Amino acid sequence: MSGRTIVIVGGTSGIGLALAKDTVARGDSVVITGRGQERVDEIAATVGGAVTGVSLDISEPETIADQLAGVGPVHGLVLAAIERDANTVREYDIARARRLVTLKLIGYTEVIHTLLDRLEPSRDTGIVLFGGRAKDAPYPGSTTVATINGGVMGLMNALALELAPIRVNAIHPGIIGDSPFWAGKTAAIEGYAARTPGGELATMADVVDAVQFLLRNRGVSALNLDLDRGWRLT
Repeated sequence: MSGRTIVIVGGTSGIGLALAKDTVARGDSVVITGRGQERVDEIAATVGGAVTGVSLDISEPETIADQLAGVGPVHGLVLAAIERDANTVREYDIARARRLVTLKLIGYTEVIHTLLDRLEPSRDTGIVLFGGRAKDAPYPGSTTVATINGGVMGLMNALALELAPIRVNAIHPGIIGDSPFWAGKTAAIEGYAARTPGGELATMADVVDAVQFLLRNRGVSALNLDLDRGWRLT
């Protein structure tokens, strides 16, 4: 084991779970979070290795400090918890919008605030925030999603300045063709892929590799990394 502990908020499914598996394979200890302790424990057991599961709902930020009380020293933090929401300004759902803003902007920030006394104050320590390409490539119904992903950019800049020498970066995936969300959506995937140079979409493995780069490269901070295979070039 490397002696490093990486916390992955939203590590029980999709890209977060793939990242947890890759991180364990690299020899690090991992803490994954998700909703419901029993479910989190079951998923942690499937990963194997030095994995601990913690029940956490970052859409309820007042509970975060208590839920993370048992987490020890942290050498890397990935905030990958997301929710998708179709919300337009013409048919605006305030409750859904409030939940998503709370989860990603307040929730992300409170996790960092809570763990700050356990984050190693070194440029070896990386924090990665998950945004998304809707920040500058909105789509119908992305009113809230586009807004908060733009907010992630501002949050990253502020944190990179405030928390230095800890490094803070953000990753903004586009359409990830082999992710669970896109499973079975063949026509849509083919349409998006046709718009990339080379006709292929980024994969979950590509996102995992990019997150590991942002976590570990000591020369990178305050970087917004778009990951979409050049989708908007064609």
